[in-house]
Amino acid sequence: MQSFKAMPLASTAAEVASLPQRRPALSTFPTPLVTVSEAALQSNLETMAAWCERAGVGLAPHGKTTMNRSLWERQLAAGAWGITVATPWQLSVALEWRIPRVMLANALVQPDALRYVAEHTADGGSQVLVWADSVRAVEIMHDVLSEARPPVPLSVLIELGGNGGRTGARTLEQALVVAQAVADSPVLALAGVAGYEGALAHTGDETALGVVHSFLQRLVALHDAIETRGLYPQGGPVILTAGGSAYFDVVADVLAPRRDLAGERGRVVDVLLRSGAYITHDDGFYDGITPLHRVGGGEFHSAIHGWATVVSRPEPGLAIVDAGKRDFPYDEGFPVPQELRPFGSAARIPFVEATVTAMNDQHTFVSLPDDSGLQVGDVVRFGLSHPCTTFDKWRAVAVVDDVEASEPHVIGLLETTFG
Repeated sequence: MQSFKAMPLASTAAEVASLPQRRPALSTFPTPLVTVSEAALQSNLETMAAWCERAGVGLAPHGKTTMNRSLWERQLAAGAWGITVATPWQLSVALEWRIPRVMLANALVQPDALRYVAEHTADGGSQVLVWADSVRAVEIMHDVLSEARPPVPLSVLIELGGNGGRTGARTLEQALVVAQAVADSPVLALAGVAGYEGALAHTGDETALGVVHSFLQRLVALHDAIETRGLYPQGGPVILTAGGSAYFDVVADVLAPRRDLAGERGRVVDVLLRSGAYITHDDGFYDGITPLHRVGGGEFHSAIHGWATVVSRPEPGLAIVDAGKRDFPYDEGFPVPQELRPFGSAARIPFVEATVTAMNDQHTFVSLPDDSGLQVGDVVRFGLSHPCTTFDKWRAVAVVDDVEASEPHVIGLLETTFG
């Protein structure tokens, strides 16, 4: 039995390992299938690194998007400050992989997880930063770490939120109380401020951009208030961080002027984006909202695509394909038919007249013109929306050299770690 659903059914371990040398044609792989295009992925890495350099910001990409060690390491090699994670499990994976700097974009209030971090950072290995938005969270960290006696204080960023948003203190006054609690603890170190603007807006119109801009100004105000009150450690560096993949242009506009890596204005300050979806981009939500469409500075290319075989043509205007919710993402929009590969052929034929109308666990409903020549056995390529809920459906994702080639070839697998 082949343990990776991305591989041909009779593949041996040796055949999986030799993919980079064998480079089999994509048309020889079974469906359902999700692929990552190496050409697009490398272009996206370079585009984001160049954009951040021009904008004057650093990058701590969110690793939850892919949970793949080789991609994390390529992001670091491209200049990323470190990797962001969301859960204690993801944090443990980052520490196991010896990622040098890891930001947990969440409160860490589970005692066992706190003890784990204290133990696994005691040897001078990875630097870990966590967030806090309540005094209660600070109390838990203080009590557990006071018993664990870590060799260095745990770095904590104060998280600011907004009404109707996700986590984060709702007012500057509440956030300052949390900051004071961190500053008062000998086992914690106040390391900056953090926020997530993506929970406050979901479009790229002027109203949404204004909401994001206002939030980021409040984040700067919190940083200034903490500095004015003398709560930051004397002379210590601090971090200002915000920015998913939808509004990093606004983050750079507001926060980049505060970046001071040399400490010329009195304190070393770094500004970090946490964008993660850029590495593969998509043909849906992120393609529609990416800041590069607003401000330029390059172009991201969708590196992820879904492939499914037509298994039924039960009605003139309907095709059923063999991929569903367990294979393709659907939370930010249905897959979009893009191309057709006729049965037994490697030819690529545009297939934009079709639309997806519904998805089951293992089937997708494709509406098409009554006179469509689509037949059972044909393979459809789909554009996908939302990388994060694509990768977590696959233990391994097939890598093709270039999805836009006349006949793409599989050159490897990206194994994922989602627990």
